[in-house]
Amino acid sequence: MSETPLVAFKVLTAAQMAALEADGTFAGAPIDVADGYIHLSTAEQLDETVDKHFAGQDDLHVAAVDLAALGDAVKWEPARGGALFPHIYAPLPLSAVIAYGPIERDDEGRIRPPVAG
Repeated sequence: MSETPLVAFKVLTAAQMAALEADGTFAGAPIDVADGYIHLSTAEQLDETVDKHFAGQDDLHVAAVDLAALGDAVKWEPARGGALFPHIYAPLPLSAVIAYGPIERDDEGRIRPPVAG
């Protein structure tokens, strides 16, 4: 799938981000655990994911995940509107997170994904 991005994004609460940093791994948010995989979004899907699933929440963070580092644990599956979303069928290791930080928006209100620095 050479046309798919190598980086996807996980939206985390401040507590979840702190746990990922402290534990070195993230087993998933309650919805992830219930569904059996960790939900990620591409850069193009990120705004809609935050607006739909995290509306009204403050202190959110976003982690940029290197999908290649996760190998076969990543599956691209249809979700919202039939679009393909990356799902991780394993805990998310901090070692696969290439950048993270609080959610920031640009002047047009779009989320600026974190970039590896």
